[in-house]
Amino acid sequence: MDIFEKLNTNLGPLGKHSEISEGYFTFPKLEGEIAPRMKFKGKEVLTWSLNNYLGLANHPEVRKADEEAARRWGAAYPMGARIMSGSTDLHEKLEDELAEFVDKEKAYLLNYGYQGIMSVIDSLIDRKDVIVYDGECHACIIDALRMHMGKRFVFPHNDMESLDKQLKRAERLTKESGGGILVITEGVFGMTGDMGNLKEIVQYKEKYQFRLLVDDAHGFGTMGKLGKGSGEEQGVQEQVDLYFSTFAKSMASIGAFIAGDAKVIHYLKYNMRSQIFAKALPLIMVEGGLKRLEILKSRPELRENLWKIVHALQDGLKEKGFSIGTTNSPVTPVVLNGTVGEAATLSKDLRENYNIFCSVVIYPVVPKGMIILRLIPTAVHTLEDVKETITAFEAIKGKLISGFYKNTELATSFGE
Repeated sequence: MDIFEKLNTNLGPLGKHSEISEGYFTFPKLEGEIAPRMKFKGKEVLTWSLNNYLGLANHPEVRKADEEAARRWGAAYPMGARIMSGSTDLHEKLEDELAEFVDKEKAYLLNYGYQGIMSVIDSLIDRKDVIVYDGECHACIIDALRMHMGKRFVFPHNDMESLDKQLKRAERLTKESGGGILVITEGVFGMTGDMGNLKEIVQYKEKYQFRLLVDDAHGFGTMGKLGKGSGEEQGVQEQVDLYFSTFAKSMASIGAFIAGDAKVIHYLKYNMRSQIFAKALPLIMVEGGLKRLEILKSRPELRENLWKIVHALQDGLKEKGFSIGTTNSPVTPVVLNGTVGEAATLSKDLRENYNIFCSVVIYPVVPKGMIILRLIPTAVHTLEDVKETITAFEAIKGKLISGFYKNTELATSFGE
């Protein structure tokens, strides 16, 4: 069979709906300044789908820093990979400030979050080593594990009894192979909003020998008294061996970093293929990152306002009888029951008739029969935004329960 023929006959679980979903449910185009209210299909909508936690995307100081950096350096500087010709004092300055902020000896900049953590894992692990990971880890971690030629064991989400069993299996194998064990989890899980059980995981270091890698993309800047992340929130930042975060959330930018012991970061600098063979992060992003980090550290009122909105939204939803799962972070999943077709119709109703734009998560991301409306509160949302959203959600929940969405033309076109 021609490999392209295979692609044409099987577009995948999301692609199979592309004819009716693209441009609206998939690849929608939000227009205008990044803000709680933007334009969708020419109409203003209240959006809860942007990971702009601290509202830095359009912060005037950030915009000014980005503009000045663009004028000073252009989009190209520096040319070349860091290891060859693309390193600068400003790259190292941002790395040093990030390391100090998250209480680690050293940090290293990565061009992208997804690509970056894949390269970190790939560089650390060989076929003798065993990876033990939480079953709800992000796709970037799962894709890294697919490249791993050794053993990997999964434990159900935050199931510490299962973690103990998998560590015991891993220990037996590594005693034979001479390898080591890497445990991987997330600080805040982006779909459910609950934190990884870091405090409990590190206690297993008394029983087993392993290193812990934490992806804290949603926790950096939002969790902990100072915004240092989930390790600070749970009081175990010192026992997190490798701390990773992207700039795509609280920093409202592009890039990422990995932080840990100086010797480990030195090794990664010389062995991460995604960085060795890729152009360095442009100085526009680096200077912008320095300004964003400065504001993140010096303006606690942004985080305080974020949590004011989080508490108002989550408490309000629970008071109205909505299930938001076990979230203990800003990520707010509203869990409903219904088909893929009902989810599509419900989403369209929210956008067209209630002017609410949020992410709708369906099968295969969640089990069949489940719908998750994922809301991302930010520091620039208002209490009025919260009130308007809860009112709209009450209306669509009643319609869903009554079967209003079940037999519409749009619902039946999606099937199951």
